Amino acid sequence: MERMDMPAIDAPLLGLLVMAGAFVLLALLELALPFRRASQAKGKRWFANLALFAVDTLAVRLLLPLAMVGMAMLAAERGWGLFNMVEVPSWLAFAVTVLALDLAIFLQHWATHRVPLLWRLHRVHHTDRDFDVATAARFHPVEIVLSTAYKGAVVAALGAPVFAVFVFETGFAVLTLWTHANLSLPSGLERVVRWFVVTPTMHRVHHSERQPETDSNYGTFLSGWDRLFGTYNARAQEPQETMPIGLGEWRGDQTARLGFSLLLPFRKD
Repeated sequence: MERMDMPAIDAPLLGLLVMAGAFVLLALLELALPFRRASQAKGKRWFANLALFAVDTLAVRLLLPLAMVGMAMLAAERGWGLFNMVEVPSWLAFAVTVLALDLAIFLQHWATHRVPLLWRLHRVHHTDRDFDVATAARFHPVEIVLSTAYKGAVVAALGAPVFAVFVFETGFAVLTLWTHANLSLPSGLERVVRWFVVTPTMHRVHHSERQPETDSNYGTFLSGWDRLFGTYNARAQEPQETMPIGLGEWRGDQTARLGFSLLLPFRKD
């Protein structure tokens, strides 16, 4: 397999710069062309969501410093995984890595809605009462650490090329921001684009307060997984401009507090 070299710049730094640029661009577009009106004060929500992101990043750096790219490097060094044992063209290893990682994350997302213990963690993401680019940062640190460990195991099992993992991880972060943006494509473009990739309008259904809608549209990158596994929902029951977002159990402003978000998985229901 031909080697695809990484950029000379530090990979985590480059990924963070790309993600920060995408965040700023989408946030500006939301200000100019908002699809929904906010139901909560943006300042408090954004502080809580971005503070969660900071805690998540610190937790991963402390507990799993290799993360995905580091795991790919370690697997290449030690000969772990499929593509470090079987010679295939670099383009094929790249394509299979992207597809396999996207499928793995789709299945992980499905499991977080089906396994009660995982749902306790993942519901932190769904308690956000608004839906915008900052929602993409709202995950509990325990969920992020478990997710990173799971993705690292998939990377090691694949023997995924380092460059492919870097491209996927960076692209996935940008697409996560995009699918949570408070934006909407023109209807004709929307119909075409969502045949291939997930759009904000498609993913917004997943954040509906109605459980059958929450339990649908799990994809982040390729929309085809939802169609393949029967979890695709073309539209919400209510107009997306006004449909309730979040979880019905928590409709107050406590969802915009960092402490509430960190302690939510440990509450007695």
